[in-house]
Amino acid sequence: MIPHLRFLTARNARIGRDALAREVLAGARRSGVMIVTAESCTGGLVAAALTEIAGSSDVFDRGFVTYSNAAKIRQLGVDPRLIAEHGAVSEPVAASMAGGALANSDAQLAVAVTGIAGPGGGTADKPVGLVCFGLARRGGEAIAATERFGQRGRGRIRAEATLHALRLLREG
Repeated sequence: MIPHLRFLTARNARIGRDALAREVLAGARRSGVMIVTAESCTGGLVAAALTEIAGSSDVFDRGFVTYSNAAKIRQLGVDPRLIAEHGAVSEPVAASMAGGALANSDAQLAVAVTGIAGPGGGTADKPVGLVCFGLARRGGEAIAATERFGQRGRGRIRAEATLHALRLLREG
């Protein structure tokens, strides 16, 4: 790819991410909810996308970056048996992360992300590009879903996972 075209592609992706983050924040304001994030493979990119927008503090409570299993257990209260039985990259863990983020914040809406961004770490059952998401509302039951982004490279997987998490928040 020609270098300046790569720049334009990255710039356009950022513009799309920023527009989506603005929609999420506007929706949270209309609904009167605070947002919390619990992130593993995205390493805080969802929280960063939201807080990149000036004024986000009125609806963004906090973000948890729980990259290690120990952090998921200590900060979010994920049951270690869930991790042992299903693995850290699983729908039960993603749902538990979202629920734990709510329990440990003042927010009413949570999104969680856990996945395998690569380039290593994948298996036949859980390949690179597999990302699980959790979404929870205070007083409701957490839901989870899995996306397979494929082996697009670590940066693209993380960027796609961030966009997907923002879409979940927008619809949540």
